[in-house]
Amino acid sequence: MRVKEITNSVLDCLKTSAPKPLSAADIADSLQLRGQARKHIQKLLHRLVVDGEVAVRGSRYVVVATTAGKVLTGRITIVRSGDGFLATGDGTEDIRITARHLGTALPGDTVEVDLGMQRGRGREAGGEPRVVRVVERGRKEIVGTLKTSGRFLYVVPIDAAYERWFKVGDSSGAKLDDRVVVEFVRWDNRDDYPEGRIIEVIGSANVASFDTQTILRHYNYKEEFPGNVLREAESVKTIPANAGRRLDLRDKFIFTIDPVTARDFDDALSLETDPQGNRVLGVHIADVAFFVRSGTPLDVEARRRGNSVYFPDKVIPMLPHALSSGACSLVPDEDRLAFSVFITVDRAGSPIKSTFGRSIIRSRLRLTYEQAMSGLSVPDGQACRKAGMTAENVRLAKDINRLAQQFRRRRFAAGALDLDMPDYEIVLRPDGSVADVRQVLYDQSHQLVEECMVAANEAVDQELSNRGIALVHRIHESPVERKLEDLSAKLIEMGFKPGDLRRRDGIVKFLHSVEGSPLLSQVRTAVLRSMCKAVYSASPKGHFGLSKRFYAHFTSPIRRYPDLVVHRILAAALESAPSPYRIQELTGISDECSQTEQQAEMAERSLLEIKKYRFLEQELSDRKAQPHDAVIVKVAAFGMFVELIKLQVQGLVHNSTLGKDAGTRRSLHRAARDGHKTYKSGGVVKVYVTKVDFDHRRIDFSIA
Repeated sequence: MRVKEITNSVLDCLKTSAPKPLSAADIADSLQLRGQARKHIQKLLHRLVVDGEVAVRGSRYVVVATTAGKVLTGRITIVRSGDGFLATGDGTEDIRITARHLGTALPGDTVEVDLGMQRGRGREAGGEPRVVRVVERGRKEIVGTLKTSGRFLYVVPIDAAYERWFKVGDSSGAKLDDRVVVEFVRWDNRDDYPEGRIIEVIGSANVASFDTQTILRHYNYKEEFPGNVLREAESVKTIPANAGRRLDLRDKFIFTIDPVTARDFDDALSLETDPQGNRVLGVHIADVAFFVRSGTPLDVEARRRGNSVYFPDKVIPMLPHALSSGACSLVPDEDRLAFSVFITVDRAGSPIKSTFGRSIIRSRLRLTYEQAMSGLSVPDGQACRKAGMTAENVRLAKDINRLAQQFRRRRFAAGALDLDMPDYEIVLRPDGSVADVRQVLYDQSHQLVEECMVAANEAVDQELSNRGIALVHRIHESPVERKLEDLSAKLIEMGFKPGDLRRRDGIVKFLHSVEGSPLLSQVRTAVLRSMCKAVYSASPKGHFGLSKRFYAHFTSPIRRYPDLVVHRILAAALESAPSPYRIQELTGISDECSQTEQQAEMAERSLLEIKKYRFLEQELSDRKAQPHDAVIVKVAAFGMFVELIKLQVQGLVHNSTLGKDAGTRRSLHRAARDGHKTYKSGGVVKVYVTKVDFDHRRIDFSIA
């Protein structure tokens, strides 16, 4: 029998026996196969599994019946629990695929998923979504750490979303515990390891200076720009002769507020009063679109990158430094081209009208957030020598802050969600090791800038949308009901009474009620995870989290490509020219930029996690155990999960470390006890780290 005939016969045999699964020997006996045909039946079945036509049930096989449900094709995301999620592409909830139904899919693969017979999708209950075929592998090269089982070599991927480790034939010159690049070879059987081969050695996993390089290589980030892109950027003149007709704002007092480490400044502020006594807020954004023209090498590379990526020791910029830190940066005491938004606001803080124009500005003052906060803290009428601010500078900053706080109060009154998370800065030594972890305070100086930028972004979207002009929106859709039900269950398990979270005001009320709770950070994290992701879209669907009907990104064109696109569209609209983009192209740009943004977030989180684990490992190796403040997140039968408040990493305090009398009390909310003390969710404790297992992403603690 030929291969095609055997294949058809095997499928017919399985269909006839369905739903009873058959072993390879059963099939061979049923088909009366002899000799070579019988020997190759196992290999044929493996191929049918990979192709999605046959599924494995233990050591037996059953045909996959895709006629029961719709088959969707898309890119799969796999989370640390091992489950996968397939975006539907129609705005509805992502399809969840449990780990046991992922087949041989890996993170980022393009797969076909049979929806089966799902509840709520017009089919009877019973079936579950399952991957039936891997259409294309998402990543051909994976970075990880070389290990050995004693019998064979394998590589543990640096990305924790990879549930499976990669078997490699030889070390290719790498040593055990080296970080290496593995080229994917094959994965035919879910019960076995995926196979790969080492194509590059980065360096020892024990050397902290290789951490950033490891993440750059895994996520395929290139620090260098192509030669033609660099040449184009370096040929740019700061104020060219063909800058066109512009508003000359160089006599206005315009200033910037940025982090102390900032090297590029793409937004500046001003405030004046119109003849009617209304305040006019000026938000001035670097006119990147003037320098980066559509279709040029600069533009093509910026679109490919999508955004800048920020690591503790390095920035991978969207644009070359000649632009991002040079011609486009709104540095003080230099003429710069800008795109200005003027928002006229009444006494109550409600915008009356907005106007827009390309401009030329000269920033008069550069403030860090710390300096701005110092200025906001001095008494009215006084200068702030510490920040280099005159009394007039202080008055202006306070006036803008009062306006920003009005914006903020109006936003929350309209139902915006307060999901601000505490931010911590990793301070590195020259060798890449962690010197310190410092909290970055989110004070009124940060709120001042944020609220002004939100107002400008809203004004731009509203202007273009009211004109009926398509653009790239920043959207955040309403959460789906099932995720809100899961959120309620999780919050109840944490010891809260969340009430009805199906309505926006219910979420707002609950978030307000937990202010001051030790579990506030964990609550906000849980709420965030229940929400849809904020993404870019050519469809105006509003922003649920900000409670805005109109919202786009306009204020950071140096580091975000969608902002650059919106600049071009607004510039054309102001000149009554046709939009430079068709709706289909805007849809493509939105999808691309959503993906590059999500990848940047994953890469940034991955490096921070490595550094945090390394920080705790260093404590153990130095035998200088430090007590860490932690909050109890969850109590289980075997112990309790805690999260370090400063490092924001979770681990387990096992019952065995609590003493021989340790146990768990059964109640609505579990509580652990060690004979004389009871521990409940939300309690704050001091803990020591006792074990760090990076390969399995596990940390063990003991009570201090």
